[in-house]
Formats: sequence, structure tokens, C-alpha cells
Amino acid sequence: MKSESLWYIFINASLINNFVLAYFLGICPFLGVSGKMETATKMGGAVTFVMLISSVCAYGIHAFLVVINAPFLQLISYIVVIASTVQLVEMFIKKMSPVLFKALGIFLPLITTNCAILGLALFQTNKGYGFIESFVYALGAGTGFTLALVLIAGLREQLEFAEVPNLVKGTVLTLLVAGILSLSFMGFSGLGS
Repeated sequence: MKSESLWYIFINASLINNFVLAYFLGICPFLGVSGKMETATKMGGAVTFVMLISSVCAYGIHAFLVVINAPFLQLISYIVVIASTVQLVEMFIKKMSPVLFKALGIFLPLITTNCAILGLALFQTNKGYGFIESFVYALGAGTGFTLALVLIAGLREQLEFAEVPNLVKGTVLTLLVAGILSLSFMGFSGLGS
């Protein structure tokens, strides 16, 4: 691995190679929970927290599996950690904020199957990041995920007040806006070179 600054790792994960808008990972909550700004920010926070915990655990798991010469257990180990972390987050939110728990609905337990989180663990392992780099990468990925959710939620809230032809109302308009947002994030790709 070439030496990368922590700032570059953060910017790369959040803007240049945004998990939602560049890799198209985590589309389910991106489209499902982005109807309201409040819900989007809280879902972004939950996903960021799960990403941070999963990233730290994935670093430790990878190091352990290399020592015992069992890298074939990597994927299943990551999935177990992600599922466990999501269950803890779900129980915490249900206890502390039943209204938020109800607002997030089925999308909260679906964080378990959010491919952005599993992708984060696999990407950081493949890039050979150390502990600090993995943490910064997860923080950047979570920030980018939250940024994408907040941007689409803000646009969707504004579009509720716009006169839109019936032909493109609802899901069609959301997908069009998401595509344009993804294209706009392609402009950040010049930062990477």
C-alpha cells in the first residue's frame, strides 16, 4: 500500500469514492429512508456508528485470521460482527427513541444487509489499511453515506412543493434526482489524481 494521508483517506471515502453515489452500495436505505431530513440524518448516524464498529472489528478479525492462517473465515466473521452491532443499535434506538424506531421501520434491521458496511470491511482489508487508517476510512465512508442521505432527503423535501408532471412523480423522480446527484459527485473524481 502506498502511504496515504489520513485526510486523503477521509476525502476519498466521503466524496471521491462515495459508497452510495460512486459505488452504488447501500441503495436500499438511500431510497427508502430519505423522504424526510430528520429520518435521513438519524439513519446516517446509525449507519456511521455501525461502520465505525465494524471497521475496528474487521481490522482485528483480519489480523487474527492472518495469524492463525484462516483467511477463508474473513467474510463470515465480518457478517457476524455487522449483524451483532446492528442488533445492539436497534435495541438502543428502540429503548431510547421509540418514535425514531418506528420512523426507521424495516430499514433499521436492514442495516445488517447493507452492502456498504460489508464493502467497507472488505475494501479496508484489501487496501491494507492499519488501525488508524481503517478508522478514518470508516468515518469518511459514514460521513459520505450520511451526506448522500441528507442531500437526497433535502431535495425530496423541496420537490414536494414543486409542480411535477404525474409521469415522473414518486419513485421515478427520486431515481432521476439520485442519478443527477451521482453525476455531480463524479466531479470529485479529479481530486483523487
